[in-house]
Amino acid sequence: MSRPKIGLALSSGVGRGWAHIGVLKALAAANIEVDVVAGTSIGALVGGVHLAGHLDLLEEWALNLNRLRIMRYIDLAPRGGGIIGGRRLQRLLRENLGHLEMEHLPKPFVVVATELENGHEIWLRRGPLVASLQASYALPGVFPPVELDGHQLVDGALVNPVPVSVCRALGARLVIAVNLNADMLGQRRRAPAGEAEMPAGAPWPAGKSGVSMFDGLFGREDSPSMISVMATSLNILQDRLGRSRLAGDPPDVTIAPRVGHIGLLEFDRAEELIAEGEAAVQRSMPFLDEALAVLGD
Repeated sequence: MSRPKIGLALSSGVGRGWAHIGVLKALAAANIEVDVVAGTSIGALVGGVHLAGHLDLLEEWALNLNRLRIMRYIDLAPRGGGIIGGRRLQRLLRENLGHLEMEHLPKPFVVVATELENGHEIWLRRGPLVASLQASYALPGVFPPVELDGHQLVDGALVNPVPVSVCRALGARLVIAVNLNADMLGQRRRAPAGEAEMPAGAPWPAGKSGVSMFDGLFGREDSPSMISVMATSLNILQDRLGRSRLAGDPPDVTIAPRVGHIGLLEFDRAEELIAEGEAAVQRSMPFLDEALAVLGD
């Protein structure tokens, strides 16, 4: 019996996206080889880096993130369509991915973005990989839109947070969806009194008000910032939109890491997120085995 053509849909999820790294590692360990990949936002970033052969470097970088290192990649640019310019992150991607074109990746890969002018869902399959990834994670108001082929593009989570439909269009018979937005009921961890909600990792000097620059940008448990409000609002939108789209075009297998207790901006919790991604694959293995048996020719 031959195996079916497998598509992998990697969802949006902001900082929770490091769980995708664990999912990819666990699928590889289980000898489940996917044939096509579609990604939205952080899912596009992880999927693209994986297909470019640098998942291990991304994992190492994520595991070494702390508050101070996160701040080093933030370049404030409030007049450019977003409060963060994104140039430092772009340089980091360029250093590792160079000028790789999407069509030169070893497997078909589609990045989902949103056209700002009209809200159209845009599928990026050819052209510069780094620019396409930037477009897909360009959270409105935080990162500026990315111009590609004369179009202003922003975060794909606004239109297709779990791109199952893309994998179907690419001919996948068995679609595995990794949904990081399914755990809305996860209880958010509460920090002890007097401590910041996000793990410290490394100190950051406080300003005159006694509030650090980090807390001013990303907020604290008792005082959410503009960025955290925007990110949480996007999470609500993508959860509702994702449920609607998945009801109309359900995947054959859903891998749903239990990450609801982790904040959307807690990028420095990669170790926990990667481990949960691996655990989620293990929980889904009976369903994966059954789907492979039923859909195999």
